[in-house]
Amino acid sequence: MNAIKATIKGFWNLLVGLQTTAKHLPRRAVTLQYPDERWTMPERSRGVVVLLSDPETGELNCNACLVCVKQCPVNAIYVDQAKDPETDKRYPAEFRIDNTICCFCGICEEVCNFDAIKLTGKYEFAVFNKEELIYDKARLQEIGRDVKYEPKKKKKTEKPAPKSGSPAETEPGTEISNRHNSEEAQS
Repeated sequence: MNAIKATIKGFWNLLVGLQTTAKHLPRRAVTLQYPDERWTMPERSRGVVVLLSDPETGELNCNACLVCVKQCPVNAIYVDQAKDPETDKRYPAEFRIDNTICCFCGICEEVCNFDAIKLTGKYEFAVFNKEELIYDKARLQEIGRDVKYEPKKKKKTEKPAPKSGSPAETEPGTEISNRHNSEEAQS
């Protein structure tokens, strides 16, 4: 009796599976043929970290201020700074990002004041040897050459105009006496 129930249940499950297959069979396939076709990544997707260069001069935007190093939560960025004796400007003598521990959070991009570091939509960086995932300055700059460079627009903050009757406009000492007079008037 149990064998008959198991056979009927198995046949029923087969029919349910075939029904699901028949329902999806006339639809268009959504599979991409990967090496030939690639997904277009959303605008704000976070992939490989790159270094940006000035498109006109080809010079790195990074001035080795170390803000990205200090803000990285997993300590994946290493920068060794040097100073140019002629111009007296800092530059990164060595810049490395360890993609094996990078969490692609984007904090380094947010805190960079010089538009030097950016997370791109590139996601193809699989390798057989994980030592190849530690990118140096030359590799980061090479990957970043075809990334569109858009300088951040700095917001100009204006100081608010002093209000009339504020302590800055009153004579020194009159503020205390005015407050004392108003307390006496209330009593």
